[in-house]
Amino acid sequence: MKWDWNIANEQFLKNTIQRCREKEIILPTFSQLKNPKTIPQKIQSDLSNIGLHDLHPLNLFRINWRNHPSDSGIGDINFLELPPELTGVPARIIGLVGKFFPTGAHKVGATYGCLVPYLVTGRFNPEYHKAVWPSTGNYCRGGVFNSALLAVHAVAILPEEMSQERFDWLRERGAEVFATPGCESNVKEIYDKCHELEAESDEYFIFNQFDQFGNAIWHYDITGSSIEELFLRLKGENSRLSGFVSATGSAGTIAAGDYLRIRFPLIKVLASEALQCPTLLLNGFGGHRIEGIGDKHVPWIHNVKNLDTVCAIDDEDTLRILRLFCEPSGQEWLLERGISQNLVEKLPWLGISSIANLLSVIKLVKYFEFNKNDVIFTIFTDSSDLYLSRLKEMRNAHGEYSRHQAEIDWNMVIKRQAVDYFRELSYTDKKRIHNLKYFTWIEQQGKEVDELNAQWNDEEYWAERWSIVPEWDRLISDFNQTVGF
Repeated sequence: MKWDWNIANEQFLKNTIQRCREKEIILPTFSQLKNPKTIPQKIQSDLSNIGLHDLHPLNLFRINWRNHPSDSGIGDINFLELPPELTGVPARIIGLVGKFFPTGAHKVGATYGCLVPYLVTGRFNPEYHKAVWPSTGNYCRGGVFNSALLAVHAVAILPEEMSQERFDWLRERGAEVFATPGCESNVKEIYDKCHELEAESDEYFIFNQFDQFGNAIWHYDITGSSIEELFLRLKGENSRLSGFVSATGSAGTIAAGDYLRIRFPLIKVLASEALQCPTLLLNGFGGHRIEGIGDKHVPWIHNVKNLDTVCAIDDEDTLRILRLFCEPSGQEWLLERGISQNLVEKLPWLGISSIANLLSVIKLVKYFEFNKNDVIFTIFTDSSDLYLSRLKEMRNAHGEYSRHQAEIDWNMVIKRQAVDYFRELSYTDKKRIHNLKYFTWIEQQGKEVDELNAQWNDEEYWAERWSIVPEWDRLISDFNQTVGF
């Protein structure tokens, strides 16, 4: 099944080239985002004078895992290792940190992976099209940011029950914002709004993170290789990369597991979701409060065959640990337990879905009885900075946080995190999950059943998508050269 990325519309491409020439926009290649040391030295120097979150076109080069936390340019891979004294398990747990991306969340990478291939092949016309970013949280945030950098009109669609910070941030950056009914798990309502806009005008160009392979490809190539590099640097004499854990959401981030499988064939890849909406685990449905995870369907871009396990995390547990990590009384109690001051100060780097990933790692370690030689990687997607209103809501609802409550939360949520709501997948389990795509994507969204079958039966289907990056990089380089950079 050939995946064609030839030039689609010469006039659209000319319009984009002219727009980038006028606004002095340079597009980074995927290889530069994977290895920012290859970014031209002048751009690196200029970045030291540009704020991480500034709406400046050069911040496109900061869509990587290596931005310096002090906002002074490109640094090393941002990660946080959590010790057994905190996690209650012997395995090494390491998370890539998304806080130091522009926008404060790693989803900005996925949106770049979706938008740029359309720009450099003349599929998107910035003189006419509006970029529509349907999301349950950070994806539309990243899409609006990249749209602003690329001088593209942005439209954000997200559930009305998302945190107020998200809506305020989007509107402050000039996006059209549509709030759809429901909460984090109400994805179909987002799709319905997309169809409504498409019927209204063909100027609305939908970048659906759940079916745009650029989302998964960005993580396969850049997140996957960053984890590999970090492991090879940090490993001990007997270390083994034993697991990769990611909440499914749009299934972009979990594509890093496909990359890691090739390099470390024995790795266990775990998909996590909310217990209140356990779609992969139990074909379940419902609403939940782990912002950043879309549910009630299986994303089109998810290579389900690469999964080993699935688990579900209670959303109440994530909110309790958010308070433990962020409230002064919780931090004081952790210091008394012997957790270092340096680490305690960094725990607010974990937002709600980051905490869900952490709790999922603990389940994985306990299920497979991993030990000190096992290294498990996960993603700390965003930070508590994006959930300050949630902390305020919990204070109003439950009162001030106490050291006694901190002790209860650590013992009941972290130390006693069990292997309930956890499944090691058989072949038929994986096929059951894959088959759920039919109801969303064939019946509702108009995909072809032949492609659905190819995703399961054709070994070349996924390989072809993962291998597209050199072609995209060539197109990006040719584009920049034509623009004049």
